[in-house]
Amino acid sequence: MTAHQTTQEPPISLLDPTRPPTPAPGCDVCDALDRQRAAAEEAGDIRRATAYEVEMRRHPGHRGGTS
Repeated sequence: MTAHQTTQEPPISLLDPTRPPTPAPGCDVCDALDRQRAAAEEAGDIRRATAYEVEMRRHPGHRGGTS
């Protein structure tokens, strides 16, 4: 006889892809990318703002989530 799980597993938390990432604490690269993202967004250049978000998420030291 095999044991079956009788309780639900805890829910998983996914990052909200519609929110920009939070810069990793103390990371100058993430801070610079976040400033550039904000400036591009303010200028209405959503494509460039999104590119900065992707670059920040791919940055090796980035461990921030979303705001």
